[in-house]
Amino acid sequence: MGKYEELAKNIVKEVGGKENINSLTNCITRLRFKLKDESKANTDVLKNMDGVVTVMQAGGQYQVVIGNHVSDVKKDVDAVLGVLEEPTEAGPKGNLFDQFVDMISSIFQPILAPLSAAGMLKGISAILTFALGSSFAESSTAAVFNAMGDGLFKFLPIFIGYTAMKKFGGSPFLGMLIASSMVYPGFLDGSATAQFAESGGLNFFGIPFSIPPAGYGSTVMPIIAAAAFAAFLEKQLRKVIPDVIKLFIVPFLVGLITIPLTFLIIGPIMNFVSDGLGNGLLAIQSFSPILFGAILGFSWQILVMFGLHWAIVPFAIIALSQGNPTALLTPTGSLSFAQTGAVLAVMMKTKNAKLKELSIPAFISGIFGVTEPAIYGITLPKKKPFWVSCVVGGVTGAIAMALGMQGYQMGGLGIFRYTSSISPEGDIKFAIYAMILDACAFVAGFALAYAVGFEDDEPTIKMSKEEAKLAATGQSKKLSKGEVFSPIEGKVLPLSEAKDGAFSDGIMGKGVVIEPTSGEVVAPFDGTVMTLFPTNHAIGLISETGAEVLIHIGIDTVQLEGKGFEAFVKQGDIVKKGQKLVQFDIDTITSEGYNTQVPIIITNTPDFADIIPVSQPAVKRNDLLITTVVSD
Repeated sequence: MGKYEELAKNIVKEVGGKENINSLTNCITRLRFKLKDESKANTDVLKNMDGVVTVMQAGGQYQVVIGNHVSDVKKDVDAVLGVLEEPTEAGPKGNLFDQFVDMISSIFQPILAPLSAAGMLKGISAILTFALGSSFAESSTAAVFNAMGDGLFKFLPIFIGYTAMKKFGGSPFLGMLIASSMVYPGFLDGSATAQFAESGGLNFFGIPFSIPPAGYGSTVMPIIAAAAFAAFLEKQLRKVIPDVIKLFIVPFLVGLITIPLTFLIIGPIMNFVSDGLGNGLLAIQSFSPILFGAILGFSWQILVMFGLHWAIVPFAIIALSQGNPTALLTPTGSLSFAQTGAVLAVMMKTKNAKLKELSIPAFISGIFGVTEPAIYGITLPKKKPFWVSCVVGGVTGAIAMALGMQGYQMGGLGIFRYTSSISPEGDIKFAIYAMILDACAFVAGFALAYAVGFEDDEPTIKMSKEEAKLAATGQSKKLSKGEVFSPIEGKVLPLSEAKDGAFSDGIMGKGVVIEPTSGEVVAPFDGTVMTLFPTNHAIGLISETGAEVLIHIGIDTVQLEGKGFEAFVKQGDIVKKGQKLVQFDIDTITSEGYNTQVPIIITNTPDFADIIPVSQPAVKRNDLLITTVVSD
């Protein structure tokens, strides 16, 4: 198990346990569960869980958004789950469109990263061709680069064969067997058609068939359909073949039946369907390229949020894998920079310390094209910055289509996308257009989001009667320091010793940790209850002098769902120093396996010149704990 073991256990528990999970995959930022019963998942608990950005339910998937480190979290979740049971035969859920989106995303997500890597390798080859000219293009080094970039696309059906069979509940390596026959030398490049032309053409026991001029290499739809049929056939055969010979007879019969049917029927039909769907999208694009770009650029983030973009992505992959440039995804390219600019505006304008801290990693991720942390953590909750990025994305999408921009290969996101805009001959025109559009999108996203503004979370500071009187007469009074008294009795530790990285790294603000010796929490000053979590394990207050304090009772105790906690105040209450706020049972927390540490954090730390904790090793309730210093 890795460093996310505790988070992994909590996620599995709150999605309904291992017995409620049919399957699990991940994309760039999300764990994508297929649950037997989504109503058993504790969505509200997951959304408030440390380490989880948010939860989305779309396309028949229960999506837990983690962030850039999702692959590391998935490894620990996989370790917790072990080997999953075979999915139940309840059948697919949702309408036909949801089922289609779920099927496509499940098949393509596992290979999207290597597809992007292959595209970037091809982009490097294009850059070197542009820089070094024909001498490089004709060199063996260029041939190696071409092999690195083109190899996956040439044999794409083998990769799809694996993921598709896995999706349909068949044996993945059997899918690879079927796919490898489709890209067999001669069938791959179409030379078999010429080889047998004089003897009456291609046939199987006298039944004629044809192969596309470029073969089945780089195709997608034929192997998906073949895998679906093969998985169904395999399941039926396993029911009737005796166990003693099942191991080798089942794959033998599946291959013997499916491969000829693929060449005779499945392949030709699916190529026809694929061409029809692709031509349909091109017709929409051709009707009004600028309108197409504006609509797709505006709506892309919304489509991604619900996983609906998978209805379009495969057709771009198909075109690129066949060596054809495409503009299907061109309108979406600058969107991540519009989103990143909006995040920078929020980061610079907000007075909320936590939001400012969260904006920094979201900004960095956005530069590299990963915008989920920005969307779910920053702009979407603030609403206006999110819609600003959509509008800017629509404008840049329309401009991109007006300029005739196209992509030549799959590539990375964000700043890594430029290699995909370089033609195989080394033409960098579209890459330059992309850089200019991205810069404009970033500036526009920042400027508009900053100008439009948003509702900040900074609470209004209540003035004392003396301060109000002074303000009314045009005078002012600014305290040089404030005092936060201990809300709990126990041993005092530096914040760096907190057992949760969100506290120990200072992400939430400065403060201290108390290891409690009693289970009573009192008000650390005269002030107002800003937040009281439904589980009563955490409470936020603001003092009359403006200090915002979070008292978090225990580590990960949100998982107790309120067990062992009792609140004596409610959100919005005005409290006096020493007033009882929460009672908790230390024995209950420890018996359930949770740490009892109580981090006490000044969440608006940047508003103060200094935060000074006491140096004494232990405190009683109402002892001085933290001094906040305000510059004059």
